[in-house]
Amino acid sequence: MSDLTRNEMEMMEVFWKEGRPLSRTEIIKCSPKDKSWKDSSVHILLNSLLKKGAIREAGYVRTGKGYGRTFEPVESSEEFFAQLAAETVRKTSLPLFFSALFENEDISKETLEELETLIEEKKRKSE
Repeated sequence: MSDLTRNEMEMMEVFWKEGRPLSRTEIIKCSPKDKSWKDSSVHILLNSLLKKGAIREAGYVRTGKGYGRTFEPVESSEEFFAQLAAETVRKTSLPLFFSALFENEDISKETLEELETLIEEKKRKSE
């Protein structure tokens, strides 16, 4: 699923931000005004995301006189980006990945302590 286009990623961000299943109309309504895709492209993007396994049908909602499908992401944004990071790490090394991340990000002391706790837990589990 890491091969999403910019337009698809923008739509996924709408799903993640809203945190609930959305209909086609709701996607358009909840999207930022400066999105890179046109409202008329929603159907194409939804079909592409369905085909790539990024979203799934979540049910139906009444829209006017008929019913429309609702969709939801298969993974949370955290799961998606963790998978993306894991794919990146497979191409390099984990220490080099974190080294580059730490150099490019302003990371608080609290976050570093949380990471330290996670590393300690992982060490205990692998013993």
